Amino acid sequence: MIDITSILAAAVRHQASDVHINVGLPPVLRKNTELIDMDLPPVTQEEARELVLGLVGPERFKEFQEKRDLDFSTTIPDGTRFRVNAHYQRNSIALSFRIIPKQTLTLEQLNLPPIIKELTELPRGLVLVTGHTGAGKSTTLAAMIGMINSKYCKRIITLEDPIEYLFENDKCMIEQREIGFDCPSFASGLKHVLRQDPDVIMVGEMRDLETTSFTITAAETGHLVFSTLHTINAPQTIERIIDIYPASQQNQIRAMLANTLQAVISQTLFSRIDRPGMVPCVEILLCTPAVRNCIRENRIYEIPNIIETSRRLGMQTLDHSIAQMYFKGYIDRLDAISWASNPARMEKLLLPENKARFMQETAVSVGVQ
Repeated sequence: MIDITSILAAAVRHQASDVHINVGLPPVLRKNTELIDMDLPPVTQEEARELVLGLVGPERFKEFQEKRDLDFSTTIPDGTRFRVNAHYQRNSIALSFRIIPKQTLTLEQLNLPPIIKELTELPRGLVLVTGHTGAGKSTTLAAMIGMINSKYCKRIITLEDPIEYLFENDKCMIEQREIGFDCPSFASGLKHVLRQDPDVIMVGEMRDLETTSFTITAAETGHLVFSTLHTINAPQTIERIIDIYPASQQNQIRAMLANTLQAVISQTLFSRIDRPGMVPCVEILLCTPAVRNCIRENRIYEIPNIIETSRRLGMQTLDHSIAQMYFKGYIDRLDAISWASNPARMEKLLLPENKARFMQETAVSVGVQ
């Protein structure tokens, strides 16, 4: 029988980020983006079945067999928590475990731009953290909630599927509701959250029209709302939200989004070359009057240029962030070029003779003396 506790404990010791279980293969770790086979026998279908059954119990296992996908969390004896997805592939069971660090890191420890700290001080509006799966969205959101918790006396309610980081009340009163246990869906939780007297609401993901609509309404009614989307940049994020709605409602949602959206943080994780670990490169859009007009008037294509020319306000393109992390010695040159929106321009920018000028311009643009 597969000893999942030992496997997960080994993943923690090796500082992996994920564990993957597939029938016919040994368990696989992901560490700093690399996949590593564990020195264990291949997993059988019966072992995978018993593993899921033991983790979720008979009732939820029946739900898993019906829906063919199930999200949940689990904890090993040392207190480390894991976000888990069980699913089927080629009619066999597979599982993916994401390790959730025991402690919430600060924004500074995550090497995130200082402007993100200012976003936690907003009184109201919608702040979105976006990126592909595994880009560190949950970690960034947890750091932002942690910042609020350490500074302000507010009531925070989170809706998560599943709960990832566990928050302890510091200055804030925090309620964490898990989808499937504490409420049936994001939409249901959001429908009732406004009657629960929140100051800050965190929605794990804007998955569908109903959830998106309730999330924007919560921001529109005077709450500070954080959420995530699986989009890679700010323009795509805005377009994705608008496209969720029927064509007849899109003008209305443009107006609502223009009024409520405060910022979009789009991030990608890179392997560090200075030491083991990962570092985020981040595009930041702040909703200035010019950006709000672009959203309202469906001129989303102009937003990249606004970001590029608004560094003094704290905005930055992903390419600018990539170049900054490269010149700091954090990421590899080939990675920087391959992830750039314009690889040829990035290759020229990363020439050694450009470093001093780039870093000086960056310091001036954000007001660093």
